[in-house]
Amino acid sequence: MIRIKQFLLIVLTITMLAGCNLVNNFFEYRNTTKEFVNCILKKDYDNAIKFLALEHPDFAGVSLDTLRSKLPVFHNKIVGNFGEQLELTMMTTEKKWSTEEGASTPPNATVVLMQFANNNEFGVLKVLFDDNSKKVIFIKILDVKQPIPNMTMFWLFGLLTICVPIFNIYVIKQIKKSNLRKKWLKYIAVIFFNVPAITYAAVNGLSFDLLSFQIMLGFSFSFVGYISSTWTLGLPLGAFYWFWKLKQTKINKTEQEIAKDETTEPDLAINDSFDIKD
Repeated sequence: MIRIKQFLLIVLTITMLAGCNLVNNFFEYRNTTKEFVNCILKKDYDNAIKFLALEHPDFAGVSLDTLRSKLPVFHNKIVGNFGEQLELTMMTTEKKWSTEEGASTPPNATVVLMQFANNNEFGVLKVLFDDNSKKVIFIKILDVKQPIPNMTMFWLFGLLTICVPIFNIYVIKQIKKSNLRKKWLKYIAVIFFNVPAITYAAVNGLSFDLLSFQIMLGFSFSFVGYISSTWTLGLPLGAFYWFWKLKQTKINKTEQEIAKDETTEPDLAINDSFDIKD
């Protein structure tokens, strides 16, 4: 038992340290990407080069003059399509492991996706970071150029989505108060059977998935740039069923009590006497 506790403590410690490291890298990579891109937008190429992982093997044999000649090309491409006044928003950091050749993230590297937007349109940057130096290996403008969506409908759909976990929690509490047996099975049904799913994406609008289960109390949410901002609502079939069953049980119980009251006659004492007065 002691060894099991020690093992769990070690796993928890490693998980916490890894989580802290990921959070630190997230903010560091975000800030580096912003500074790097801003230097390019300002044509401050000498400072921009300082953010490149020049010691990485991918830069072996590449001269500084060659790098300087490539940065204006990147500047012209991004400014020509989106302008110079851009707002940068961190989307995500990711590492991929795949059996498919070329699909995995290179060793000791992290992919960063950064959204950039002007007043009307937005695009996405893909940046590969060296985990050792925390500097840029390469940067690429993805083939994304979309109008900035109206987020009003997105947040309104969010209000509707939040009703699902509220309803699920309400039904779980009603099950807890009831006299039902094996309540844990009912809880699982409420938590698991939230299907099919309706998704509202900020960019692509509504979509429907017949076999998508939303097991986190019936909803999911993502807000990492316009292109990845979604609300997903799972229809709470499990909660609907047990809500109906509880109502039926309550109605049947009430009807039985009423029927019992109607068939019960008052007891009369044998020696009851009545005084009749003129």
